[in-house]
Formats: sequence, structure tokens, C-alpha cells
Amino acid sequence: MWNKKHKEPTQKQIIGRIGEDCACEYLKKKGFVIVDRNYLKKWGEIDIVAKKAKKIHFVEVKSVSRPISTEKREVTRGTGGEYRPEDNMHPWKLQRLGRVIQSYLLDKNVSDETDWQFDVATVYIDSEKRLSRVFLLEDIVL
Repeated sequence: MWNKKHKEPTQKQIIGRIGEDCACEYLKKKGFVIVDRNYLKKWGEIDIVAKKAKKIHFVEVKSVSRPISTEKREVTRGTGGEYRPEDNMHPWKLQRLGRVIQSYLLDKNVSDETDWQFDVATVYIDSEKRLSRVFLLEDIVL
């Protein structure tokens, strides 16, 4: 329930939250353990921090609302101004994420010897059919 202090979430925020939830479920099915969500600093936010095989994965989630074909289990590509979720990974965004990751490693006293990587989870959401497709782009260079 939203009160006067909190604004109603926008459609973009709703899709973003659903996308993060879908990405977490996908990662869990792939053997990841979710360690943290929405780690926030003034200069940025990490959507998901997960661990698998002693490696920390910092996961940025990018979601779009798009029809999904149930027959071919693929995302329908439209025409016009539609874009892929990963198209929103601009150089300045990567730079800010690098800074937030360094903050996380310091705040959580993560050893310099601990392996980590940055991944992007792209999530396509079909609200009408209540379906989603998650793709993990792994080990992105910051």
C-alpha cells in the first residue's frame, strides 16, 4: 500500500522489479545463491549480488516488456523503436557500476583474493501472457 510519502510506482519501475525477481529465480535455478539485492550508494546501485562456485557475480538487470511467442519460446522482435535491454548499458553506466562494485567489496570486507565478475541479465516480460525470458550475458568488462 502506498501512502502520501511514497509515490505510486511507474510502469517502468514495476517492469524493473518484475525483471529483477525473474532474474533471481533464473540464477537460483542455475545454481547461484543470491547474497544481496539492490545494494545502493549515492553513485549507483547493484541489482543483484550472487555467488556460485566461490565466485561473486555482480548482476545488472535490464528488462523490457515485449510479446513472447509460446510456440517457439522466443521473444517477438517488433519493428520501429524497439530495442534490446542491453542497449541501455552505456559507458557511463558501466563506469558507475565499477565504482559501486568497488564500494561493495570494501564495505563487505571481501578479500582481494576473491574472484568476482560483472554480468548482465536481460529480461523480456510479456505481461499479458505472464511469461518471461531471461538471458545472462556473462563476464562483461567494466
